[in-house]
Amino acid sequence: MSDKKFTVLDLLDLNLKGHDSLNLRCISGRNSLSREITIPDINRPGLALSGFFESFAYSRVQVIGRGEFAYLNKLIQEDNFKSLEKLFEFEIPCIVCTHNLFPNEIFLSMAEASGCPILQTDLESTDFSNRILRVLSNIFAPRKTIHGVFVEVFGIGILLTGESGVGKSETALALIERGHRLVADDTVELRCVNGNTIMGSGPAKFISHHMEIRGLGIINIPDLYGVGSIRDQKEVQLVVKLEEWQQNKVYDRVGTDTDKTDLLGVKIPLIELPVKPGRNMPIIIEAAAKNERLKSMGHFSAREFNQNVLKWIESSQAQAAYYGSEYSY
Repeated sequence: MSDKKFTVLDLLDLNLKGHDSLNLRCISGRNSLSREITIPDINRPGLALSGFFESFAYSRVQVIGRGEFAYLNKLIQEDNFKSLEKLFEFEIPCIVCTHNLFPNEIFLSMAEASGCPILQTDLESTDFSNRILRVLSNIFAPRKTIHGVFVEVFGIGILLTGESGVGKSETALALIERGHRLVADDTVELRCVNGNTIMGSGPAKFISHHMEIRGLGIINIPDLYGVGSIRDQKEVQLVVKLEEWQQNKVYDRVGTDTDKTDLLGVKIPLIELPVKPGRNMPIIIEAAAKNERLKSMGHFSAREFNQNVLKWIESSQAQAAYYGSEYSY
């Protein structure tokens, strides 16, 4: 997450659609919507309502479902406000009531007095919890911005890196021409989700799907190739580093050893591809994408080739070919 604070008002203002929508609205404490959310997690305050406050995770978003709501009404009916008064002594970011539950006026007035916003959603508790955890995980995910081009080739998210002018955008354009999709050009925003997945996207939707081609200028990819040629985000599954061909450098010719690069603490497979006239980079990258898919399915072509060579060397045919047919047996 950036240094910018994330508040309850920011949570309400999120433009979420479909299965990410939280359907939140504020029913009390509008003057306190500037309260900051600092932890990407939630808490069900059942124990706190019963008066047990040891290890109370008050700094998380508090979710009240039907069980907590029934107990809350029981406390109010019994004029037992001790645990409620103690609850609102903590600086809770906000309380969310699921199932369209509307708390008693006494509860709302206590929340208003303490400066705790009360939100409401029509979602069920489990559904809301899953959604908000996913949303907060994305918002608070570690992120960085790098120079490169991000494309999807045969379902594999490939991040093209390399020095400026090496041909990243031209290679990506050729891939788009061959039916693959652009995620972002020039500037790619990476974020680490769930601690083990790197998602990539453009820094802003209105510029992400434009490309700069030297000598041609800025082009709009969806206008030229249709909306099927782009996507908003994709998991980074392979990094391809393009570099000018170096005569004295030894490049991998077998591929049994897989290099890795570190992106936000996650190791991603890395391929270094030398660029020189006569090399068809889009076709090579397509082959790399298909090979990466094979690896994910348990088929490692280079290692299988190596094992087959070793078996052949140990066979009688190989010995006969090396020593002569008189030594075969």
